Amino acid sequence: MVSLLVLVIVAAIVFDYINGFHDAANAIATVVSTGVLPIRTAVMIAGVLNFVGAITGTAVAKTIATGFADPQLVTQTVVLAALIGASAWNLITWWYGIPSSSSHALIGGLAGAVVAKAGTAAFKWGALYDKVLKPLVLSPTIGFVIAFVLMILLVWAVRRMRPAMVHRGSRRLQLLSACSMAFAHGSNDAQKSMGIITLALLAFVHDGHGAGMPAWFLPGGPQGDAVPRWVILACAGAIGAGTMAGGKKIIKTMGAKIIRISPLQGFAAETAGAITILGASHLGVPVSTTHCINACIMGVGASKRVSAVRWGVASNIVLAWVLTLPAAAAISFVASYVLGKLFPGA
Repeated sequence: MVSLLVLVIVAAIVFDYINGFHDAANAIATVVSTGVLPIRTAVMIAGVLNFVGAITGTAVAKTIATGFADPQLVTQTVVLAALIGASAWNLITWWYGIPSSSSHALIGGLAGAVVAKAGTAAFKWGALYDKVLKPLVLSPTIGFVIAFVLMILLVWAVRRMRPAMVHRGSRRLQLLSACSMAFAHGSNDAQKSMGIITLALLAFVHDGHGAGMPAWFLPGGPQGDAVPRWVILACAGAIGAGTMAGGKKIIKTMGAKIIRISPLQGFAAETAGAITILGASHLGVPVSTTHCINACIMGVGASKRVSAVRWGVASNIVLAWVLTLPAAAAISFVASYVLGKLFPGA
């Protein structure tokens, strides 16, 4: 069982790394597309701030660990199947340059794996509605509205300034907003892998295998679900390293194919995205940072004119949003069946 737990932990860290390069565009697509920073510098800065954001809290991690399935019903193969489903879907969408949600891929993968192992009653569908489906609609909508209003206010504020002065000033501001977005991304996305590792550790304890393990290795706290410090640092490091690896295809889609973006628009989009995501992280809601920043980019484009947004590209992105939960669930359902054959009784 220890070897299987190690395999699950490695798979979770690999998923976190994939999440990093898959979602690197969330923080830096606009700052790269506007020419404020070269891509290599941007991903290095984003990677560091992803790490810093990831170690600031664990509210989202606790939601993942205990909010969607009872740890007593979860086994190591369930967690591993969930990670396989989420990682496979992330790699598919990364290959085609589609900015889908790593968060929803992980939760969809967990749903498929839990149902395959213990039936539909074992998964907390009410939590899926409250913590995923409602934020799936609300977070991009809030981001879109904030970006739309902020962009209008900024245009009004600089209306009497010389264009060259606005351009220079907004490039400096965009550096700050891109850093804020990278910090916010780490604060939400890295915690999902922390939560899935904590879920695996809780299952390990409930199976009676925790005796003799050092206290620092296992979840603690008053409720016994506190994320271990080593898990926080490992996941923060993995998502930071993954972000530094970059994701050029998705950066191109987000930074240029939705709208042609200016530094001032980039500042508005990133600021709105950071506000939305940091609010969700504080509330322990695992939102999609991808959905948020895409909606914010659409919001700043729509503030100029509706036709400025390339709605054909946007509709393909929305389709990927809709497909992510069921696609990841389907892959993990199959993976759970295969793993059940490879590890009978686990």
